[in-house]
Amino acid sequence: MIVCGDDGLAHRLAAELRGVYGEQVTLVVPPTGPRVRPPVVGRARAASAALLDRVGAAVGGRFPVTAAGVVAGDGAGERVVEAGEPTEAVLAEAGVDRATALALVYDDDETNIRAALTARRLNPRLRLVLRLYNRRLGQHIEDLLDQASALATGADGTGGPHGPDAGDATTVVLSDADTAAPALAATALTGTSKVVQTDGLLLRAVERHPPAPGQVADPGLATLALLSSTSNDPAGADSSDESGEHGPRLLPDAAAVRAATGRATIVLEQVSYSGPQLPTARTGVPLASLFSRRLRWTLAGLAACVVALAVALMVATDDHPLHATYITLLNLFAINEPAVRASVGEQVLQLLSGLVGLLMLPVLLAAVLEGLGTFRTASALRKPPRGLSGHVVLLGLGKIGTRVLTRLRELHIPVVCVEADPEARGMATARRLRVPVVLGDVTQEGVLEAAKIHRASALLALTSVDTTNLEAVLYGRSLRSRLRVVLRLYDDDFATAVYRTLRAAHPDALTRSRSVSHLAAPAFASAMLGRQILGAIPVERRVLLFAALEVDGQPQLEGRTVADAFRPGAWRVLALDTDAAGRRRAGDQGPTGGGTGGVPSGLVWDLPDTYVLKSGDRVILAATRRGLAELLGRGGSAPAR
Repeated sequence: MIVCGDDGLAHRLAAELRGVYGEQVTLVVPPTGPRVRPPVVGRARAASAALLDRVGAAVGGRFPVTAAGVVAGDGAGERVVEAGEPTEAVLAEAGVDRATALALVYDDDETNIRAALTARRLNPRLRLVLRLYNRRLGQHIEDLLDQASALATGADGTGGPHGPDAGDATTVVLSDADTAAPALAATALTGTSKVVQTDGLLLRAVERHPPAPGQVADPGLATLALLSSTSNDPAGADSSDESGEHGPRLLPDAAAVRAATGRATIVLEQVSYSGPQLPTARTGVPLASLFSRRLRWTLAGLAACVVALAVALMVATDDHPLHATYITLLNLFAINEPAVRASVGEQVLQLLSGLVGLLMLPVLLAAVLEGLGTFRTASALRKPPRGLSGHVVLLGLGKIGTRVLTRLRELHIPVVCVEADPEARGMATARRLRVPVVLGDVTQEGVLEAAKIHRASALLALTSVDTTNLEAVLYGRSLRSRLRVVLRLYDDDFATAVYRTLRAAHPDALTRSRSVSHLAAPAFASAMLGRQILGAIPVERRVLLFAALEVDGQPQLEGRTVADAFRPGAWRVLALDTDAAGRRRAGDQGPTGGGTGGVPSGLVWDLPDTYVLKSGDRVILAATRRGLAELLGRGGSAPAR
């Protein structure tokens, strides 16, 4: 495996491949310089060694780390190549012609695309994983690289990408922003990052306490794990009882769940939001917003004067109401004949109508100018509405903040954004979604107050500067001590210190510290291993993976019923993706249930145990890392390492 990058994601990805899956890794990083943040890279590299040490300790030994930065042990290691750009010579030195997979996780899309085109030419059978922010461009690049691989290797079954000897020469385009956004959004909503996103749904793992005698526990969509019997922490984060009968049991069967009395469970359920919502986005300009409130009252007063003059003229002349109104309007616009020979009452009414007409001219001019200005600023940023409460304050509209904003609005959660740069990447998205935005430096007094932080439910500090995020959180907590906060922090040690201090100072408020590279690394690693990972959920000190898998070619799944395909502690089929299966097998009968009604688009969650998994089905399953490696045949020795 080759990993090329210029930030902490590359080091975390290399640690994931080496420490979890036992892969041989070559890491290509630029020399230490201004492009690499030393605290991030240093901590990530230290985290890689620490992770490997824990894995080695679990099997009775420790992997030695050499002074040259090459980690060696039982066939698994890391070779570091320092290079500023992933040129053809650098890729050749890294061994791209002999590699199984290549991950290009530079922060610049153009650098990743250029290197991917070069690597595909050097090795058509190489599995490519690209980090691209532009999703539309990524889809085109993915199709282009796959087509180039098919033409270079042939697709006749004798060595092409679909032949028996080719391997999985696919291209997967991922975005760290898209991968981390669901977890960050769910943290603001539910206070946990134990979430997975699939088919437009946001699912979360929730701890359920042991039911009281005589009560039946709610299994949710599925029971994922039994927590340690000695775990007192609601999230299980501090439990050290990981082995034996009292340790956490992942993917237990029904008998194990019934027998585990007095132990909390982790169940899967769908995330929903039922709080206050902002008005949905509208395409046009509301009529009430064309004119200010003062101007509307002025126009209403002048209209009342016109009606009063018309009624007075009708009473004075005993005229028809329509004709009296017509004469009043003529007098109002000074186009009627002077009432020289009329009665005194008519003359007075004509003078009053002329006076009202003079007063109406500037009002009409102001209405026209204000209406034009409203149309001109229809696409301008909105301000937080009065009375808003229970919303989420999102700090930073960069790559990560933009994706999180989109996800929050898809869940219909009210959001107020704070951004210092009026030309930030996410400003156009905020205008399109009609989300209120406060322009200003969050470190300046009054900016968070303008975002109504004192009535907000959560604060997401997602800028790229750790100190700015920390300052915003501290100031927000000073205004509201029970505010739920989520910080984006790069440095692991700094994040740990901040988290512990905030929890100690505000024990009743929820505090979470998140790293985008830490959230995204498992998905990139799984894509390099040739599978699509939807998400990962931590259970105490272990991890459950959620993957979308094709049944075709999987002997542990194909031709088996859902009950027979379930292996406790290793993997479990959760749902059937009828959207993919129904298009490939037109007219084929699929399972019913879950409110899907046959084979429409969506996921069928309540699969019957007797349903037989057929070739062409695409399933959503939960698995341990070792179980998924065994299921997909990633080398018999990988779980042992």
